[in-house]
Amino acid sequence: MTAYTAPVRDMKFVIEELADLSLINQLPGLQDATADLVEQILEQASRMGSEVLAPINQSGDQHGVTFKQGNVYAPPGFKDAYQTFVESGWPALSFDPDRGGQGLPEMIATAVNEIWQSANMAWSLCPMLTEGAVITLETHALKTIKDLYLPKLISGEWTCTMNLTESQAGSDLAAIKTRATQEGDHYLITGQKIFITWGDHDLSENILHLVLARLADAPPGIKGISLFLVPKFLVSPDGSLGERNDVYPVSIEHKLGIHASPTCVMSFGDQHGAIGYLVGEEHNGLACMFTMMNHARLAVAVQSLGISERAYQQALAYAKERVQGKSNTQQGRVTIIHHPDVRRMLMLMKAGTEAMRALCYVTATSLDYSNRTEDEAFKTKHLQLFALLTPAVKGWCTELAQEITSLGIQIHGGMGYIEETGAAQHLRDARITTIYEGTTGIQAQDLTDRKIIRDNGKTISSLLDTMRETADSLSQLDDNNSTIIHSHYTEAIEALAQAVSWLLDNYKDDINAPGSISYDFMMLTGTVCGGWQMARSAIVAHNKLNDASESHKDFYRTKQMTARFYAEHILPRASSYLKTILTGSESIMAINTDQF
Repeated sequence: MTAYTAPVRDMKFVIEELADLSLINQLPGLQDATADLVEQILEQASRMGSEVLAPINQSGDQHGVTFKQGNVYAPPGFKDAYQTFVESGWPALSFDPDRGGQGLPEMIATAVNEIWQSANMAWSLCPMLTEGAVITLETHALKTIKDLYLPKLISGEWTCTMNLTESQAGSDLAAIKTRATQEGDHYLITGQKIFITWGDHDLSENILHLVLARLADAPPGIKGISLFLVPKFLVSPDGSLGERNDVYPVSIEHKLGIHASPTCVMSFGDQHGAIGYLVGEEHNGLACMFTMMNHARLAVAVQSLGISERAYQQALAYAKERVQGKSNTQQGRVTIIHHPDVRRMLMLMKAGTEAMRALCYVTATSLDYSNRTEDEAFKTKHLQLFALLTPAVKGWCTELAQEITSLGIQIHGGMGYIEETGAAQHLRDARITTIYEGTTGIQAQDLTDRKIIRDNGKTISSLLDTMRETADSLSQLDDNNSTIIHSHYTEAIEALAQAVSWLLDNYKDDINAPGSISYDFMMLTGTVCGGWQMARSAIVAHNKLNDASESHKDFYRTKQMTARFYAEHILPRASSYLKTILTGSESIMAINTDQF
């Protein structure tokens, strides 16, 4: 497996030019988030990623986790890496300084998380979940819980998990059976959860579990679910650890990928009941948990970006060193990067990854705007935009990562199929991203049903107007690349607009239409949003090129050509998605179940 180096130059470009750092650091509390500070953060995170996390990625995959006498142990090197992570202050990056955080923008934390995910996706799942838990507790928990638990979570001394799934209730959370019984100032939790990422481990001294459960008097369905905080070790009022709580891992799953990340079956209350504390209001637990889940959905999109970048770097390095065949332009045998089809695959990997990066970072800025602005209308706008983009970004990025990591293997040829090279690990690790935190189908239906139909297309119509403004700016540039990008980009925008109109016109008459077209609609949305960001990058590159130093001109020329490649080779997929959408549900629903 090749070494990993964070693409700091491109990350800075997206942060400064597309996510517009200069506007972000005008928000209250973010004045110190300057370009110089961001560059220092990225450089330090890059060293952590390349020197600490990346070297134990493949070994962790090969060793896996250990389950012994009711305890789970991470692979060699993982605990030391986590201690370095905590001592360096990385867990506190975007959180409230009053609780020990550093108060930096969520968008910067998103960029740093890309580095962790590229370097070691399995390891990075642990702090990723803790970040979402902090936001959930900060938003919904009582002050006493916040004061007692948040400082340790923000420092990284403690970690946290998300406990939703049960064997009889996968994505159908209305069917969960875990119970909660009130006993004084706390509750006793009984039940079992499956697929709990980093449910037990030896990285931190305590693990907190956010658990969905039902009270005895709970109404049926999702409206009867409550959320509870269940610590592995009980915590005294002074913050010291007490006795072990009645929560234990029963087993660990044997998975296709992320072998170094323990996926646990967790049992609550086998002896006398696991002590837990209510988070938010009774019977409102799912709404509280969605705070964590939506953060996790963006984080999983960033995972897909990170693993795609890692696969691209490895495929690129191999293509530059593997000698095979001849070229029409050179004498003798050549490295495979000279072959047009290999270059096509590398450009698909490069353009797709850069589009994902831009879209993930820009989506994260909506969190910063909505969290920090004092303008209520501006806040509402970005809350709605984040809600719209979240399922599209999660679904599209994770699906695209399957293609990119698979191309990484293809570029390696037979060597890519051999585990020792490490290319196969990227595909195996990426495969989970389309499944957890809501499958692709769930993201797609969320987009069509809740984000388009429910608001009658108002938010996406506003986004389409913004995209058209970018197209207008592109049309004013006089170079050939911009003209070509503009042609493909405007066609793709109108394909999305037509899909929105078709959905709103047909969903009432055909109840199966939203579910039948939702995947293609989501992929269309993601593809066009990616094209929007690539078009913006082409505009910036064009405007910067004349005044750039010689050392930077090559970067901007590459940006222009990568955006053109995206327009010519990826944006045409929009018309195919639209054609499928316009067929509706008839052929999908026509045959009965016995005919399959």
